[in-house]
Formats: sequence, C-alpha cells, structure tokens
Amino acid sequence: MKGLKIYISVVILSALSLSSCEKYLEQEPDMRTEINTVDKVAKLVTSAYPGYGYLAMAETYSDNVNDKGPNSGAPLLDPYVDLYRWNDIAGSGNNTPTQYWNGCYAAIASANQALASIDEFKLDKSVLPYKGEALVARAYAHFMLVTYFAKAYQIGKDNSSPGIPYVTQPEKIALQQYERGTVESVYQQIQKDLEEGIPLLKGGKWKVPKYHFTYSAANAFATRFYLFKGDWDKVILHANEVFQNGDYTNNTRPEATKIRDLTTAERQIEYTKADKNYNLLLADTYSIYQRQSTGYYSRFGYGRDKYLATFGKVTVAGATFQWNGSSYASSTHYWPRKYNEYFFYTNVSAGTGQPYTMVPLMTADEALINRAEAYVMKNDYVNGLNDINYFASTRIVDFNPANHNVTLAKAKSYFTTAQTDQEALIETILQYKQLAFLTEGIRWLDILRHRIPVVHNFLDIDGTETFETLSPDDNRRMFQIPDEASIAGVGKNPR
Repeated sequence: MKGLKIYISVVILSALSLSSCEKYLEQEPDMRTEINTVDKVAKLVTSAYPGYGYLAMAETYSDNVNDKGPNSGAPLLDPYVDLYRWNDIAGSGNNTPTQYWNGCYAAIASANQALASIDEFKLDKSVLPYKGEALVARAYAHFMLVTYFAKAYQIGKDNSSPGIPYVTQPEKIALQQYERGTVESVYQQIQKDLEEGIPLLKGGKWKVPKYHFTYSAANAFATRFYLFKGDWDKVILHANEVFQNGDYTNNTRPEATKIRDLTTAERQIEYTKADKNYNLLLADTYSIYQRQSTGYYSRFGYGRDKYLATFGKVTVAGATFQWNGSSYASSTHYWPRKYNEYFFYTNVSAGTGQPYTMVPLMTADEALINRAEAYVMKNDYVNGLNDINYFASTRIVDFNPANHNVTLAKAKSYFTTAQTDQEALIETILQYKQLAFLTEGIRWLDILRHRIPVVHNFLDIDGTETFETLSPDDNRRMFQIPDEASIAGVGKNPR
C-alpha cells in the first residue's frame, strides 16, 4: 500500500501518522492481524477520532465573522480568504476541508480495524466497551462528513441527494472504489451504529475518560444527531442519559462566575480541562486555528461589528451574556480565547515543531440546549423554558430569575417576526447558542438545520462595503469533495 497516491485508503493510513498507532499502522494490511488482544484494541480505538479540526471551516463559513477591512490582519498569510468567500479550497493544508476529510476517514479506518479484530479473534466480554466506542466513533466521523460534504438533512423531506461513503470494513485492496449513497442511507447507518454502540459503553473504564466516547459523551452526540433528524423524543431520551436523572445543575460552564474571574491564560486552559463536568469529549487536533483565525492575524474573523451584534447586544433575557474574550488594535479584533495551542517541538534549537489545539467535541451545555429545543418542538414549553433559563443563568452576571427568566410573552415581544410561541422560543435558543458556542462550530450546524441565510460583508480599500448572501439552497453550503477522492469513485458536489 505504501507509495500509492492518495485515495481514501491511503489517506486513512497517512493521516494516522499523528496518532499513537503510527508505527503499527504503517505496516502492510496483513500485519494488522497482530491486533489480537483487548488491550491492543483499546489502544487502537484511541486513534478513532479525527486528528484535524473543523473550526476554521465552520466558523468562517458562518455569520460569526466579518470583514474587518483591508488594513486588518495579515492578508498574505491569511488562509481564510476563500473560506470567507465560500470558495472551494485547494490543497490539504492546515484547517482545510480536505485535511478534515482525511482526518475523519483516518479515524474511521481505526474504528473499522478495531471492530474487525474483535470479530476475528473472538475477544471476551471485556472488549465490549471498546467495541461500543469504535461504533460510536465511526458514527460520529461519518456524521461530521455528511454534515459538511453533503446537503443538509431535511426533516420529513426527500433526502436522496448524494451522501458520503459509509465505510464499515478495513480496506484490503488498493484502489478500492466507493459509492456516496444518499444522505438518507448515511443517516440510517449512523443510527444503526449508535443504537448498537451506546449500550455497550455502560460501565466502560478509560484512563482519561474525557478523551473517549464514554456513555455520557455518546449520548450527548446522539442529541446532536437526533436533533438533525427531528426525532425529538430521542433527543430528550439521550440528553437525560448524559447525567443521572437528566440533571444538568452545576454541570455546565460557569461563564458568569468562575470562568469570568480567571485570567486570559487561565481561561484558555479551563475550557478544555478533562476534569470539568461540562467537557464530555475532548480531542487533540493538529491545528493553528486559535492563533490564526480568532485574533489579530486574520482579516476575516470575529471583529467589532460581530461583537456589537452579539455580546454587545441585550438578549431576550434583558441582559447581555458574559464576554470572556479579549480585543486588540483599537477593538478591531476580538478574540474569544477558548483554546490553548500547545506547540510540540521536534527540534528545539531550530524552533520547529507541530502545533496542537485541544478542542471540546461534546459538551454538557450543547446537550442541555439540544434538549430545550426538542421540548419546544414538542410544544412542551414548560420544560423547554426551564432548560433555556438554566442555560442563561450560568452566562448572565448576577442572574435574577425575576428579571432574566424568559417567558413566552417576553420571547414574542423580543422576536417580533416570530409567528408563533414555538418560533419565538426557537429564536431564543438560536440566539443563546450563537453566543455560548462562538468559535466552536455549533452555529454552522444551526445554520444548516434551520436553513438560515448567511450574509458576509466585503470592505474595499476606498471604504466601499458590499454584501453577499449564502442562501439555504446554495450548493456552496456543501464543502467540495477532495480531488483525491475521485480516484476512489467519489463524485464531486455540484457548483
């Protein structure tokens, strides 16, 4: 297999060079029979998570960013110009769609090999949690791929448009050919893996649980998946399994209290600590996202205009959410400061190495607000409002229920274009989520689910400002399938 140019199979192997399984997976396929013990399976599954990030893609495509002007940032070094313009991105450099595609299929390869080894060597019952982890990790990587590289799933509508290859077996031949299937078929397979995998995770033990799909983390992911699918009962069911009795009290980010009182450096570490209840799944990604896209390096990012429209604006609660970021250069650049880049030196004297960023893939906060949306969609406004208001209580300084709790009347008064109580509460949830998950990629998921148009501004050197809209049916909302995948028979997205 070595020496073949990149297609899905070889991408899988080469991308794994960042994992702990690097040397092992460089061997020829017939050497994989050595994965014949529970301990070896457990180690292999640690690489069943994408080693690259999606944050630059999701955030720069969304309405969380703006053009700060031609005199802002470092244009010649700015890799986000094409992302901001919704252009197809050439190459597989850091934070590109191709890099993320490769990382997801690398993760899937590890999951598939673990599952194949479990079956081949008939390992004992102690392997079941790792089997569950592999199944859920495989479901997660495919879900992220179909979300970014195919048309968004539409509840109750035709989802027969092309999906992405759902790979369930280790490759055994070079130039394996794949079909994209449909969005519907991919969703069916994701659900199958989730339904089989989640029950196996109960009672599982890991050295550092937050780096794995534990039972809690898997249920949190299930709330995201079923929210896309429109299965409100399952969103609620899985959200209630994240914590005992579905109780999120003191299990979400204390933005308005503890985190607010930390220094900037401390906050960047706090958001990704493995001992925090609100962090359910963490991943170490090869990325320079924090350094390059959320600060003064980037012309296209979170700037003053977006700050004023989000954290600088009174929410439906009648108060602003706590801002725990920084600003630079006369407030042109705003920096949410949620990530801490770790630079691994490969040559200290030369100052060379590789940058890594720890990223929360699943949080308690997301699972809670997903449950709120499911309640609202079921017209259970009492429970929906309870979740909405608890979510806000951790993000508004000196939260006072008498003043800050949202009611149906308050929501309809604030969102005057909402036609129904349900619409007003959904708008409330979307507003809260955009603030709470800034720079975390969640807003793009909501844009896809709710078919929200995205408007980007463009500033010329003479001060002229123009605007472009990415409409709900624009094919550019699908990231382009990588050129290399065409060798494996994977068709391109229309443009």
